[in-house]
Amino acid sequence: MNSSARSELPEPQPLVGPLVALRAPRESDLEPLTAILLEPEVALWWVGYTPERVRAEFIDQPKTARIIEVGGECAGAMFVLRGEDPEYPTTVMHLFIGTRFRGRRIGEEALALAIRAEFADGITRVTLDPNIKNEGAIRSYERLGFRRIGVLRDYQVRPGGHLEDALFLDLTRSDFPDGPPLPPRG
Repeated sequence: MNSSARSELPEPQPLVGPLVALRAPRESDLEPLTAILLEPEVALWWVGYTPERVRAEFIDQPKTARIIEVGGECAGAMFVLRGEDPEYPTTVMHLFIGTRFRGRRIGEEALALAIRAEFADGITRVTLDPNIKNEGAIRSYERLGFRRIGVLRDYQVRPGGHLEDALFLDLTRSDFPDGPPLPPRG
C-alpha cells in the first residue's frame, strides 16, 4: 500500500466491545507499547522494536494503527492495512497483546471489532500471516473463524538472518456477513 492511499483513509472511529476498545494511537501510548514490544514473549515475534520505531510505525500512523485498550490501559496494538485496489477488497491485519493480558481472548475481540468495521466498509476478506511457529496465535485466529490457506515459505527474516515460514489465514465476509461473533464473556 502506498502512502497516498493511506492518506485518503479517514482516521478510524473508536470501536468498543464488552472488554476491548480499539482507538487511534496517542503520544501517551509510546511508553506502554514499547514496554510490551520488549517483553520476551512478544519480542519473539515482533523483533527489533525501539521507541523510535514504535513512534514511526504506531504513534505517527493513526490511520493504520489501532491501540487495543482494556480498562483504559494500553494492552497492545494492531495494524489494519487496507489494500488499495477496489477489485480486491482485502485488509491485512497484524496484532500483539501484552503477556499479562493474554488468556482472556482480548486479541480475538479486538480482531472481531476491527473485522466487523472493515466488512461494514465494503472489505470482503481479511488476512493474517503469523509465524508458523506461533501456535497460540494461530489457535486463537482459528477460534475466531480464520481458515488456513497455505504456507508462505521463507517469509520472515528472523534474528541472525535466517528465514522462517508463515501461515496464511483468511476470513471472508461470506463466512460472517456481519463480521465474526465476539468471544463469549462470562
